[in-house]
Amino acid sequence: MCVYSLCRCFYILLNIHSCLFLSGSALIYLKGPKFLIYVSGALSMWGDRMWHFALSVFLIELYGHSLLLTAVFGLVMAGSVLLFGALIGDWVDRNPRNKVAHASLFIQNVSVTVCSIVLMVVFSYKYWIEQIWDGWLTVVCYTVVIILADVANLASTALTIAIQKDWIIVITGYNRGHLAGMNATMRRIDQITNILAPLVVGQVMTLASNVVGCGFILGWNLVSLTVEFIFLSRVYKIVPALSTKSNPTECESELQRLDAETTHPREIADLPLCLRKFKWLLNTCRDGWKAYYRQSVFLAGMGLAFLYTTVLGFDCITTGYAYTQGISGSLLSLLMGISAITGLLGTILFTKLRKMYGLLTTGIISSCLHLACLMLCVVSVFTPGSPLDLTILSPLIDSNSSANQNSSGQRQLHTYPSYGSVNQPLLPDRSSIHWTNNTVLFDNVPSGSGPNSYISITFLFLGVISARVGLWSFDLTVTQLLQENINESERGIVNGVQSSMNYLMDLLHFIMVISAPQPQHFGILVIISVMFVTAGHTMYFMYARKAKRKYNSLDSDMLISSD
Repeated sequence: MCVYSLCRCFYILLNIHSCLFLSGSALIYLKGPKFLIYVSGALSMWGDRMWHFALSVFLIELYGHSLLLTAVFGLVMAGSVLLFGALIGDWVDRNPRNKVAHASLFIQNVSVTVCSIVLMVVFSYKYWIEQIWDGWLTVVCYTVVIILADVANLASTALTIAIQKDWIIVITGYNRGHLAGMNATMRRIDQITNILAPLVVGQVMTLASNVVGCGFILGWNLVSLTVEFIFLSRVYKIVPALSTKSNPTECESELQRLDAETTHPREIADLPLCLRKFKWLLNTCRDGWKAYYRQSVFLAGMGLAFLYTTVLGFDCITTGYAYTQGISGSLLSLLMGISAITGLLGTILFTKLRKMYGLLTTGIISSCLHLACLMLCVVSVFTPGSPLDLTILSPLIDSNSSANQNSSGQRQLHTYPSYGSVNQPLLPDRSSIHWTNNTVLFDNVPSGSGPNSYISITFLFLGVISARVGLWSFDLTVTQLLQENINESERGIVNGVQSSMNYLMDLLHFIMVISAPQPQHFGILVIISVMFVTAGHTMYFMYARKAKRKYNSLDSDMLISSD
């Protein structure tokens, strides 16, 4: 009995010790840099997702029945990152990490806050503002909103480069396993906020008003600014390596510029200060693109950028096309939820494959999986229910002749009845749509009728949803390759150019849609998208082959030297 009591007491003490140890470990983790980065990143991503979604809705509401302001904002945002991506990255490289993070965070949140205030004033006094200066004050307000939103996006790009492309490398101590884990966790946070944040702010705007929605975003940014500032400052203090930063490339580029200037000293001296500054900016952009091109992972980065030229994602183009094919808004929302889950599965697959086969092979497997799933989308173009009609691309055939062909028993287009005209674009005017997170929901669509077959649209979404597993695994692979292979002094400028490339290829996909905007064109866009994706993965295969040859040659040299 006494032995049993002693054993029982020992068991209880052991449990208490284990609980204290676990609670102590949990407390250490909660105070550690990884958790602080996760919370800061979650707040930043949540605010970004809410803002971009709400701003699209605000711009549509302000401009009535037109998508013009939304299109202008998208063009300005993409163009600014394309032009200034290298400059932003160079600024990140040249300044201390804490100053870069704090300045980017401050500029981003203050820009969103001021923009929210301007929008609240415009929504509250819109009729009065339209009467001033014959309506030109309204144009001024629209311009201010777009400029402030663009500044916030540029600051967000700088913050993303600083934290996700630099800080977490130092925090993990350049440990590849820990780096892969942090990358995957940050991507999971991004996937979750991409779904939940727009739903929350959308509910606020629906149940209350646009003014209340602006106020909600304003309050969120003020709170987020404070918390993120404190957390990032804490991380900077507890990770001493963040305070040291090597800049050898900066000195080299400065010498190159000085050498270039000494070749024509009289011409440089005669230039006004503004022109000299402008020339310096051009030289910085040139040096950034040169630095990007000479990276060993150049082909892998280009391959990732090519994946942005696609209509095979859950953006307004694909979902708008789905509506013309009779897919309901509730079903689209369900499909978006499933796609988010498959995206999370992609992050899990990445961590498993990397541990088993290494980073290079993980990228190859992910590429093959991505391409294999996209073949379902290609199949959807030629299956029953597809509205593909190549004859409407011919300039020799006018609308009357195509109408006569349809009436004479030619192939019936399987478009949604509400959009029976072959000239109906994928995106109608504002009077018949509601915007959700990357989704267009149509009103006044008659029920009880639909396409003759749902086989085509089923294959399309099977491919799009399943492809996200390989897509996000491949994205994480290339992200880590860039992190591991770019010199510390060039991380900012190279990742800035990478952001520019991503936006450039994204612009191409919108140009594709503008060139072929009808539902009957969508099959052609699918095929072109798969061609771009295939080209991107081919670039990665070329990089992987070259990298493996390099590693094999190094191994053989080491064996020879050991002999």
